[in-house]
Amino acid sequence: MENLPHPGAPAPGAPVEYDTGAITKLEGLEAVRKRPGMYIGDTVSYGLHKLVYEVVDNSVDEALAGHCTEIEVVIHVDGSLSVQDNGRGIPVGPHPDPKFKGKDTLEVVLTELHAGSKFGNGAYKVSGGLHGVGVTCVNFLSEWFKVRVQRAGKVYEHAYTRGVPQHPVQCVGETDKRGTLISFKPDPTIMEMVDFNFDTLSQRMRELAFLNAGLRIIIRDMRIGKEHDFKFDGGIVSFVEYINKAKEALHDKPIHFSTEREGLSLEIAMQWNDGYDERIFTFANNINTHEGGSHLSGFKAALTRTLNSYAEKGGVWKDLKETPTGEDAREGLSAVISVKLSNPQFEGQTKTKLGNSEVKGLVEQMVNDQLATFLEENPIVAKKIVVKIGDATRARIAARKARETVRRKGILDGGSLPGKLADCQSRNPEESELYIVEGDSAGGSAKQGRDRRNQAILPLRGKILNVEKARFEKMLTSAEIVTLITALGTGIGREDYDPTKARYHRIILMTDADVDGSHIRTLLLTFFYRQMPELIQNGYLYIAQPPLYKVTRNKKDMYVKDQRALDEYLLRIASDHSRVVTANGELGGQELRSLLEKVLAYEERLEKLASRRDARVVDALVQGCALGVGTLSDEAALREQSEHMRAYLKARMPDALGRLEALVAEDPETQTKKLVVRTDVNGGLRQSVFDHAFLSSPEYQELLSLRDAFKALGQAPFTVKVGDGEVKALSVQEVLAAVRKDAQKGLGLQRYKGLGEMNPEQLWDTTMNPTTRTLLQVRVEDAVESDEIFSLLMGEAVEPRREFIERNALDVQNLDI
Repeated sequence: MENLPHPGAPAPGAPVEYDTGAITKLEGLEAVRKRPGMYIGDTVSYGLHKLVYEVVDNSVDEALAGHCTEIEVVIHVDGSLSVQDNGRGIPVGPHPDPKFKGKDTLEVVLTELHAGSKFGNGAYKVSGGLHGVGVTCVNFLSEWFKVRVQRAGKVYEHAYTRGVPQHPVQCVGETDKRGTLISFKPDPTIMEMVDFNFDTLSQRMRELAFLNAGLRIIIRDMRIGKEHDFKFDGGIVSFVEYINKAKEALHDKPIHFSTEREGLSLEIAMQWNDGYDERIFTFANNINTHEGGSHLSGFKAALTRTLNSYAEKGGVWKDLKETPTGEDAREGLSAVISVKLSNPQFEGQTKTKLGNSEVKGLVEQMVNDQLATFLEENPIVAKKIVVKIGDATRARIAARKARETVRRKGILDGGSLPGKLADCQSRNPEESELYIVEGDSAGGSAKQGRDRRNQAILPLRGKILNVEKARFEKMLTSAEIVTLITALGTGIGREDYDPTKARYHRIILMTDADVDGSHIRTLLLTFFYRQMPELIQNGYLYIAQPPLYKVTRNKKDMYVKDQRALDEYLLRIASDHSRVVTANGELGGQELRSLLEKVLAYEERLEKLASRRDARVVDALVQGCALGVGTLSDEAALREQSEHMRAYLKARMPDALGRLEALVAEDPETQTKKLVVRTDVNGGLRQSVFDHAFLSSPEYQELLSLRDAFKALGQAPFTVKVGDGEVKALSVQEVLAAVRKDAQKGLGLQRYKGLGEMNPEQLWDTTMNPTTRTLLQVRVEDAVESDEIFSLLMGEAVEPRREFIERNALDVQNLDI
């Protein structure tokens, strides 16, 4: 939005007087767009995903009130996102308050700040969005925003552009369903980041499903074809079981209690496992309070005091030389704490820390009472817990002694760096890089090829210790790990570890592209994730991306980093050597390459749609007849389109298609028709529905846009000139296949695996040169899933790992045998 000067304002550069005219007030739309950070935290990753949470939280509030059982979140290919629920639907009709001058209630909800049903009128007992600005801000910060309401047998729609209504609320159809569908696209003129992260959103949706027992939440990413379906009837008990499913639980069932005092509702589920890390998640009115707050403080205080009191009374810890600390009590603990209160006080609109001071005392009292009762009534479980805490205390003492022993040898004091480390000349951590390299061979090449000014090299021999299975004192007996700790300079352990002392702010894992290299990289990631998580949080950890392929052409070698880069390379060759005959002449060079890139994108999009619809049928409807929304109102035209589709498929795949049925059905919600197509897929019947929702979706519209780009080729069949001959192609996909096959002639292609095979110059050019290299920054987007993956792949439990392998075996793309 363009910022125009205020009428009567001084000319640019003129001195501004601080007088009565200098005082202005921003309201509504202007206020939110001018200062978005005040409402959603920031305009990058946090604020972008906050827009989604504000919409989803409204649907969850409907679930809390008992009116919603299912929520679906979809990330679309055009960068937009939609949230649909089966709640009561936002009220529609003239608002009774005269100050709104008869404005429709739907418009009031979406355009008036602090307008909602969460301010004491009884519609919602508890809610996370008590500021009353949530969905309104989403509207104001969106390039476009659309709402569709199913309520009282009718379907209503309304659309906005940057918060401004584009037409009155419209009744567009009839239905026997209910709910709300909100779709929006973040405004790139306001938001610095507009690409939604599936893992970030998935973590939040999983949390909400856990916190609301029985609520089903589906999240789907149409860009990558990924989908998660969450529904947990056990609530936060299921949450704890999920966290511990790849670990060995200390007691069979999680400890669970739910209680209320002075208007504060508290629910806790917790279970100890045989691991060494604590995983505690806290929520207030379903909001994930990442920074904890008063409810977490109360829980920790009560947990330590109650367990210590019980153990001392039973004399379990008589042989301990030290009293167990809170950290000892929480070793191996997985817990979920959920409080609900009518007037939560969060630290700012970002809601990451609960600030209600009275909550700490109330939670402490309730945990004291409930946990003490549980321990008395379950002595067997209680004994297992206190014995575990005693073991943790002994291990802490042993770890301290081991650390002191290592320190006495002068290894961890930082005074002497390990001999195998080839350090850099710079002593500024902000510009220094540490390459952790697999093997002495690659280490030698890296040392010769590096920039000595700011690149340090640390070669590691073999596979380091799996810290997921080892206690701290055993970890310190591993020479390779001690070498790594010393090189990093951070120290290790609760008492000595200081991430601010890191000697390098870019730590790069550089391993081979084979199965051993992947294993070593995973072992290193496990070490950093468990022992030095702050280095990941600070963005210091990276993974080098050595080339995946070595391509030999005309006796010259080149390295290609991945499959996508290989495809681009082949298209570049193809566009130089192939031609496609069109009505206007021959198409080649950059024009052909640009066209083939669009065909490649078209194939990728069809593949993503294949999980819900037969991709062959979608292709036929796009290319064979370009089925559009307008056709749905005319049954005769729809049947004619289906015949075009059938003819298109028959001409291109007469033997592969098998059974095909197409019928026209009613779609009362839009007062139009829909086309239902049934096909044989691998011996089973696949039903593909083409209705108003799909034909107006960004995914289908993008396919139509790509199809329009193919018009330069004319009508099929196409003639493709390759080498000295010609090939007939019945579709644009066959054109791509023909030129790709021709480009591969005389090409030597080798999947590249070993860094040690490269000489120093090659290693520098492909993997270490800051101007040409590719690095992946390691980030934790989904804390729960990350913890599960490390526990599952690297932990003691074998059965969950076997199930994981069986479940994902068919999805493997690069298998190293």
